[in-house]
Amino acid sequence: MKNAIVLTDGLLMTSDAKTAHGLIRGTERFKIIGLVDGEANAGKDAGVVLDGKHRGIPVFATMESAIEQLEKVDYLIIGVATVGGILPKNMLSLIYDAVSKGISVVNGLHEYLNDKADLVELAKSTGAQLIDVRKPKSRADLHFWDGAIFNVTAPIVAVIGMDCAMGKRTTARMLKQACLSEGMKAEMIYTGQTGWLQGGKYGFIFDSTLNDFVSGELEHAIVSCWKETQPDILFLEGQSSLRNPSGPCGLELLISGNAKQVVLIFAPKRKYFDNEAHWGEIPSVASEIELIEKLGSKVIAVAVNTENCTDEEAYAFQKEYTASLGLPVLLPIQEGVGPVIPLLKALTK
Repeated sequence: MKNAIVLTDGLLMTSDAKTAHGLIRGTERFKIIGLVDGEANAGKDAGVVLDGKHRGIPVFATMESAIEQLEKVDYLIIGVATVGGILPKNMLSLIYDAVSKGISVVNGLHEYLNDKADLVELAKSTGAQLIDVRKPKSRADLHFWDGAIFNVTAPIVAVIGMDCAMGKRTTARMLKQACLSEGMKAEMIYTGQTGWLQGGKYGFIFDSTLNDFVSGELEHAIVSCWKETQPDILFLEGQSSLRNPSGPCGLELLISGNAKQVVLIFAPKRKYFDNEAHWGEIPSVASEIELIEKLGSKVIAVAVNTENCTDEEAYAFQKEYTASLGLPVLLPIQEGVGPVIPLLKALTK
C-alpha cells in the first residue's frame, strides 16, 4: 500500500468529513500516515479525536508540516464529501502545492480535478496522478439489470439509514469484519467513493451512475462478488435514506438488489433531514420499519448513531428502543456489532 495523508482542513469533526472518518477507521488500499486539519487538532491522534481510539495517525496543522515530518507521502486524499460534491475553495491551493511536489491527489468529489487544465498540466510536469474517483463510467462499461440477482443464494443484507451521514458504510464494514472473525465468508458491496478508497473490490459509485443503470450496476456487483467469492453472506452499503427529499435512496437495494434483510441505522438526537429544518422532520423508526416491511424486506436489527449523545444517553436509547421495537439494538461505536452475529449465522444455514 502507498503512503497517503488525508486532507480535511478544519472539517474533521463535521459530517462532511465522513470520507476521512472511514479512512481513519481502516483501509486496505492506502496506508494512512497523517491527516491535515488545521491548528485545533494538531499534534493529536486522528483516531482519538474521532472516537477515542488511538490509531497511530498524527494530525498536522498544515500540509507543509505533514510533508516535512513524514517519511514519504505518495498520495493526498481529499477527505471530505460536501453537499453537491463541491471542492472547498480553500483546499484548491493545497492541492496545487501537493501536485507541484509530485504528490498524487485522490478526489472523491463531483468537482473533477481533471477538468482543471492548468492542474492537469502541472501534474504532467511533476509526474503526479489526478484520480477522480467519482468520474462516471463510460456507457460501454455500464450494466443494465437483467434478473441475474435471483440466482444468488447467499443472504443479502442491506445496511440502510434514516438520513445521510448515519454510519451505513462503517456499520456494513464492521458487520463484514465481525462475520469474518467468526469464521463466516462475508463480503461487502460498496456504493460510494469511500468504500473504494477503503479497498472495496466489488461495488460501484451510486451517485455517479446514470439513473437507468443504477439497478444493473448494483446487480452486477452483487452477482460478480457471489460468483467469484462464493460468500456465506453479503452486505450492501446504503446511501442517503428512503425518505430524504434531497436524494431518496435505498429502494434499489431492497428491490433490484433483492436484499431481504435490513440493518437500519438512526440517530435519535437528529430531528431533521441533514439537520435542515426546512427539509422536514425525520420520520419515526417504527414507521421506517413498517415501510421497509411493506417493500418485502425484514429489519433484523437497528443500530444507533450516537452523535451528540453521552455514553449514558446512548445506553438509555438502546434500552428504550430494544423495549419498543423488540429488535436487537446495536451501538456500533460503543459495543461493536457482536449481538447481531447469531442472527446472521442463522441466515446462512
